[in-house]
Amino acid sequence: MKRRQLLWASAAIGSAALWPEARLLAQQAQEFIEGPPVGDIPAKQLSPHVWMVFSPDGFPTVENRGMMSNVIFAVTSAGVVVIDSGASLQIGQMAIRMIRKVTDKPVVAVFNSHYHGDHWLGNHAFVKTYGDKLPIYALPSTIEKLKGAEGNLWRSLMERWTNQSTLGTQVVLPNTPVQHGQVIQIGDVSFRMHHYGTAHTPSDLCVEVVQDKLTAVGDIAMANRIANMDEGSYVGTFKYYKALEAAAGEQMWVPGHGLGSKDLLKTYGEFLAGIWEPCLQAVKDGKSEAEAKAAVLKDPRVASRARAMQGYEGNIGKYTSLAYLEAEKEAF
Repeated sequence: MKRRQLLWASAAIGSAALWPEARLLAQQAQEFIEGPPVGDIPAKQLSPHVWMVFSPDGFPTVENRGMMSNVIFAVTSAGVVVIDSGASLQIGQMAIRMIRKVTDKPVVAVFNSHYHGDHWLGNHAFVKTYGDKLPIYALPSTIEKLKGAEGNLWRSLMERWTNQSTLGTQVVLPNTPVQHGQVIQIGDVSFRMHHYGTAHTPSDLCVEVVQDKLTAVGDIAMANRIANMDEGSYVGTFKYYKALEAAAGEQMWVPGHGLGSKDLLKTYGEFLAGIWEPCLQAVKDGKSEAEAKAAVLKDPRVASRARAMQGYEGNIGKYTSLAYLEAEKEAF
């Protein structure tokens, strides 16, 4: 049904709202404009201040309506601080419902870890609920990236990947830049910013919740999903891990995809090394990319993840190729 027909039908049936057909048509009109709501996922407490609305899926589908990344929030004495707002207006609205089951305090700040849409398109819901003066923090490079075509590109991609389930989501950009090493005090909780160059992207912000010894790491590491490395760097990721661990010490590392753990950087780093090291060795030995891929697939650090890791089959070849290309630059 065309948009004009749906809007006309929605307006025309106000006096007959009790008719089953009329109610259905009105619902279809509203869903066409905004997309259907996302089902509730109760928040899990991770530490004294921090909770998470966990996404079991690592990629967007029609069925999950784009719910593919975690929404993390900290309850402070001054209000709620959200770290990554989700992939749509509807996901952000669901997260707000879940926050309100934990506390009646308002959301007073949002952090966006980087510019991929599943981590910031939910900003729309928080601004819609708490006002456009709500501080939304991100690295300057993330803000600049989203000012261009990137913001609308991600909005369009989410609509396509979910068969229009995220329709109605507006691009709401981060409005407050942060810098590496900056500490933002919100109520009784301190949030320390970390950025050590290119890892998953050139703009990865990790947010340390100081009092809880917990750091939200965005997509620089994942528990059970193969990470997008199209704009990233294997060498940069290893350097990032080393610098982050040196600066923050022992932490509960909480990713944007999957469950957190104290050894997340170690275990995911081993997986990445299982891709990187065979590729680097193949380049040094003058072997082809195909031979490098064969070595990667045999590496036990990679092979042990093959069955259970989300996105493995569809992406291991691509990210091996990227490792091989980066190894060529490193070796020469």
